[in-house]
Amino acid sequence: MFKVEQTSLSGVLRLIPKVYSDDRGEFSVKWNLSEMERIGIKEKFTQDNFSVSKKNVLRGIHYQSGQYSQGKLVHVVRGAVYDVAVDLRPLSKTFGKWHGEVISESNRSMLWIPPGFGHGFLVLSDVAEFSYKCSGRYIQEAERTLAWNDDKVGVEWPIPKDVQPILSEKDSKGFTLDLVEDEESSFLQFFI
Repeated sequence: MFKVEQTSLSGVLRLIPKVYSDDRGEFSVKWNLSEMERIGIKEKFTQDNFSVSKKNVLRGIHYQSGQYSQGKLVHVVRGAVYDVAVDLRPLSKTFGKWHGEVISESNRSMLWIPPGFGHGFLVLSDVAEFSYKCSGRYIQEAERTLAWNDDKVGVEWPIPKDVQPILSEKDSKGFTLDLVEDEESSFLQFFI
């Protein structure tokens, strides 16, 4: 049902659904419990989110801290985005590393971003309709934003030099990786 490919970050998976096309249009499955379990995605999805954004909008890099961390299964319904996952697990060998790729309605790719990762995207098309399933509950007090332009992470966003990304107030005031590491490490002390 899905072609599964490992990305540059362990646990972050690219899923390409099988598409059935004929003269009426096309059909594909975006989520199936037994297929997700076969792939190794065992998180229970609790919420579906949908956003519509215009070109050059940058959303993220969002995550929920500690025990409230969420996994996300993301895909683009219309348009194209540059999607980014950042490893925010302090004990991980790839802490602070990132993976980015274009996901779009034409390439049909989906990304599985496990709990413990931050997530963000930049809209490349005139408009993008973005849909994602979340595991775990949304807890406003646990919501955090890693700075999209943190030098220590160094995400290479495909932003033309003469363009400023369009950010929310929250996203323009993100934390640095050092603060993320301190907060997440403090939380882990209670579980080690």
